[in-house]
Amino acid sequence: MIRAYHVTKRYGDVHALRDVTVKLGKGEFCYVTGPSGAGKTTMLKMLYGSVTPTEGKLLVGGVDISKLSRRRLPYLRRNIGIVFQDFKLIPSRTLSENVGLALEVLGTSRDVIDRRVNAVLSIVGLRGRGHEYPMTLSGGEQQRVAVARAIVNDPSILLADEPTGNLDGAMAIEVMEILQAINLRGTTVMVATHDTGLMNRFPFRKLRFEAGRLVES
Repeated sequence: MIRAYHVTKRYGDVHALRDVTVKLGKGEFCYVTGPSGAGKTTMLKMLYGSVTPTEGKLLVGGVDISKLSRRRLPYLRRNIGIVFQDFKLIPSRTLSENVGLALEVLGTSRDVIDRRVNAVLSIVGLRGRGHEYPMTLSGGEQQRVAVARAIVNDPSILLADEPTGNLDGAMAIEVMEILQAINLRGTTVMVATHDTGLMNRFPFRKLRFEAGRLVES
């Protein structure tokens, strides 16, 4: 599913990633962890195609990211969902509209959009609340909407960058339980976090980075 071979990312003289080689199989759940500036976010951005390797090869679903043209990038991203720490919901749109936006952009029919949106809102525990607006929700509920938006395309890979960073303990556990349930449906899940408590409560494989190097896998 994901293969990195001697991947390095430099910004000028600064190494964000150094000679990273790792394999991740279909349906795995893993953490990308390490101190701030270790390379966690850079790794996720690279998997999403936002940045490309300076050196090495990165394969996502058999596609070489380093050779992918900008024209082909949207096709890769249809198979990848992404969840951010700060939700990135549109305040003026309802929950259903936020979740279904990606499907609208693809020209999906209204019947299919409604069906998929209702299904994923149910998965994240928000059945029947699609008419509400983001600002009426708690932080944990907003993050659940963000997760629903990320999986509405039924992606094979879900990337989550510090998805519990803005949440209290109970809400963070709820979001992790949802991510675990999504993984059990066959989705490969990668979560960037430095929350050791959550990693201990939900024990999965860890990819630990320090100063851009992969030191544990």
